[in-house]
Amino acid sequence: MMDFLDFSFLKLTVLDLVDMLLVAIIVYYIYNLIRGTIAVNIFVGFLIIYFLYFITENLKMKLLSGILGSFVSVGFIALIVVFQQEIRRFLLTIGKNISLRNKSWLKYLFKREELEKDNMAKIKPIIDACKTMKKTRTGALIVFAKYFDQDAFVNSGEMIDSKISKRLLESIFQKNSPLHDGAVIISENKIKSASCILPLTENDKLPAHFGLRHRAGLGVSESSDATALIISEETGEIAYAQQGRVKMNISFTDLERLLNRDFN
Repeated sequence: MMDFLDFSFLKLTVLDLVDMLLVAIIVYYIYNLIRGTIAVNIFVGFLIIYFLYFITENLKMKLLSGILGSFVSVGFIALIVVFQQEIRRFLLTIGKNISLRNKSWLKYLFKREELEKDNMAKIKPIIDACKTMKKTRTGALIVFAKYFDQDAFVNSGEMIDSKISKRLLESIFQKNSPLHDGAVIISENKIKSASCILPLTENDKLPAHFGLRHRAGLGVSESSDATALIISEETGEIAYAQQGRVKMNISFTDLERLLNRDFN
């Protein structure tokens, strides 16, 4: 019995434990990135192809194994092509966490009160505009981008490059405004552009009542590290999209907390 429970052959070192921990962290990040998206179905499809290839190869089914083998031989390249958005978002997440968060924490340690006041001054016009638009049921889509991709956003909208203002946000999304369709992009503490067309999410499991604003907000959060604030024109409810997931019907207290965390 003791021989059966003898695990001495494993010979785990500290480096082995660190190695397994790092792999677990990477797998966790990848799972968070693809969870709830169509990428899960694609990944399952790849696994099925590899499984069938393994079976047909061992059963000496030359024709079928040859066809499946052609997929397997280019599997790594195919994964890069198919999951290019997820890979891009994964790299952006790593870069953001290392470069931006570390700098923010260093500043936060030395200038905590000053930073909190400065951040509240930046997000107050946004929250005030949301309160008005929620009351009047004015549909809105506001994207907060860490990095402003001029080619991606300006080509599909109008360049503004203005100070963040409650009245400006309200006037942009006012129903008779020529800029009310599309998204407003906020980056570098400015309203950079308006009326931007965003990629729609590929998630096919969303509720039927999700309109184009919600799907566009989810889409931009799937393809980049940007977050999106959505106000429903039908109900006035506020939603918040991040990393391909959306929080519905959030309060202004929650909105303030989310913006304080993500918009800096």
